[in-house]
Amino acid sequence: MTLHVLNSHLVTPFNEISFKIDILTIQQNNILVLGIGNILMNDEGVGIHVVAGLEKEGYSKADLMDGGTGGFHLLGFIQSYRAVILVDASLDAFPAGHIRVLQPKYAKDFPKQLSAHEVGLKDLLDACFLLGNMPDIHLVAISVKDFQEMGMELTPEIEKAVPEAMKIVKELVISTSFNNCSL
Repeated sequence: MTLHVLNSHLVTPFNEISFKIDILTIQQNNILVLGIGNILMNDEGVGIHVVAGLEKEGYSKADLMDGGTGGFHLLGFIQSYRAVILVDASLDAFPAGHIRVLQPKYAKDFPKQLSAHEVGLKDLLDACFLLGNMPDIHLVAISVKDFQEMGMELTPEIEKAVPEAMKIVKELVISTSFNNCSL
């Protein structure tokens, strides 16, 4: 099940304008897989592609959410879970498609260039900490070359990394569930 954060989609059939709003569905698991990114910026949207791939498979051992470009509107969602697995693009020194799993606790623990929306996500997790309600966080960081290109296609290196990132997310869900039996 994918949780949608009031994503509005403009639909214009026959010159009529209407909006479709996806309402957040009820939390079913104690683990959230949160894909972060902007699908309009090619590889920068890889986190969203990973969550979409899990949804397409019918993955249900964790709640799935398209978090868009992050921000404080996600604070309540993140705090309502015992564990959150973030999936995001990282502009770093590693080759495109390289996948790392990190356990950041503070903004300083994130890669220097997490993605085009890095400040909002880092600040969001700092807010969780300051409010005293910090879930167990894992970050699946997928290295990309560039955030400047506009478009909706993943480069071959990143497209190839999506199934591997999905596999890593599934393994994290299992290990997080096992390590936190109270989940």
